[in-house]
This record gives sequence, structure tokens and C-alpha cells, in this order.
Amino acid sequence: MAGLIPVGGGAPDARCKLCGKTASGPCARCRALVCADCCELTEGGASLFALCLTCVKRGGRTLLPAWAGFVGWLVLVIGVLVAVAAVVYVLRVAS
Repeated sequence: MAGLIPVGGGAPDARCKLCGKTASGPCARCRALVCADCCELTEGGASLFALCLTCVKRGGRTLLPAWAGFVGWLVLVIGVLVAVAAVVYVLRVAS
């Protein structure tokens, strides 16, 4: 029966970055693994998210900084695309 996976003797469990207990899942902001005792639940739109206590201390119980960074990145990409389109347009009109 070599195909059976042993119980308790398999891969080690993922550990919480703050206390070392078995992790429940990742922090929604920094993606570090945390246990249920080292996180706080917060509402972000229609879903609940877990934030580690370090992120809660740094930025509160909101995902606004993460969304602001994402929207800022999108605005930057769109701005670069508009600038490239403007340069192409000017070069076509000039020739």
C-alpha cells in the first residue's frame, strides 16, 4: 500500500508569522500567513477579509490603501498609453 498518504507525517503545516501557531490563511493586505488569533476581520465591499494585527496597526481596518495603490497604478498605465497615442498621432500628422 505504498500509494497511501500518511496522516500527521506529511508536509508541515503553515505557521502564523506573528505567534507561530498553525495558520488559518493569508492577510488580505500583506499576504502573510496568520492564525485566527492574530487577525481581525474587516468588510471590503461585499466580502469579509482578514487583516493581520501588524497591518491593522499600520493602516487601520480598511483595504483603502491597497485599492488606492491599484487605482493609481491603473491611472499611470492609462496615462502612458494616452501619451504614446498622442505621440503616434503627432508623428502621423507631421508626415
